Amino acid sequence: MQPTIIGIIGCGNISDAYLKGAARSRLVRVKAVADIRADAAAAKAGEHGVDAVSVEALLADPDIEIVVNLTIPAAHAPVSLQIIAAGKHVYLEKPLATRFAAAKPVTQAAAAKGLRIGCAPDTFLGAAHQACRYAIDAGRIGVPVAGAAAVLTHGMEHWHPNPAFFYEHGGGPIHDLGPYYVTQLVNLLGPVARVSAEASAAFKTRTITSAPLAGQTISVTVPTTVNGTLAFASGANVTLSHSWDVWKHRRVPLEIYGTDGSLLVPDPNWFGGEPMISARGDDWTSIDIGAHPFGIPNRTIRTGTPVADYRIIGLLDMAAAIRAGRPHRVSGALALHVLEVLDAFERASVEGRHIAIETRCERPDKLPRGTDEEVFA
Repeated sequence: MQPTIIGIIGCGNISDAYLKGAARSRLVRVKAVADIRADAAAAKAGEHGVDAVSVEALLADPDIEIVVNLTIPAAHAPVSLQIIAAGKHVYLEKPLATRFAAAKPVTQAAAAKGLRIGCAPDTFLGAAHQACRYAIDAGRIGVPVAGAAAVLTHGMEHWHPNPAFFYEHGGGPIHDLGPYYVTQLVNLLGPVARVSAEASAAFKTRTITSAPLAGQTISVTVPTTVNGTLAFASGANVTLSHSWDVWKHRRVPLEIYGTDGSLLVPDPNWFGGEPMISARGDDWTSIDIGAHPFGIPNRTIRTGTPVADYRIIGLLDMAAAIRAGRPHRVSGALALHVLEVLDAFERASVEGRHIAIETRCERPDKLPRGTDEEVFA
């Protein structure tokens, strides 16, 4: 099978993951990159051995079938609309747009042209999370009835080179980190029916302590602590706590409680980890993830922790799905549903009521057991 030719718009930090991942894949090939900063595109192209072109030239290239949108969140919707107008499929980093209302025209435009949208996160396709999905579907914890999710840190300004956008609309812990958790919950439990929440911000400004902008002050315009509940169409309900106002805690990333047992789910920001299961109060035991792809640690993060990081596999699945004429798993419908849920947390806090979720999406198909990208072909 000939690889699907892709182009990338946006040459920031995350583009390296896509360029390196594509270079290792037989399913896709990057032909060109573009950025509003021509020097950034040229530098990235030289580093990875691809072409640097203008955005207009990339969109006009007849060889390019999928365009990966790696721009900042505020540009996600307008750039995606440009890509769709050019007749290309879109795959983009989360969120689909800064707001649900801005994302709906994107999905409608793609549908009108018969084009596909894919949107990160794709971490739920990782070995640990697929193993949890298999365990739930096999009834190992009975019927899921409840759960708890938490990601609690003190923000991004101490490590990210340009963290201002994290504290603008489209950012904040709920829109930046929430997609990993809510997407994984939809994978495990199905779509969300309604949301309630309380949201706040502990600090009006933040001081950057990371290079090269150390000492600069940035304004905070989004909530930085959100505590909420998700009621699922299946009947389960889950509490969620996302904050950038916490120095230290002892909570685990994600737990699911069922009528016959409990499940500890690894950090959905990564693809691997060690899921644990307890049957009717017995001791915790590990779930083997070895039969599932995308779980072997392949890099070490800044904390010194080895992690499994395969941040391109959603795009690979989409490319293979287009060739096979089947649905792709990291879909626009899933991303739109997740974005509506994320927006609902802030609305629920401001309006002081439950927010009903209008969209529905199917649980993505499980990945077949196997090794690496061969499961997509």
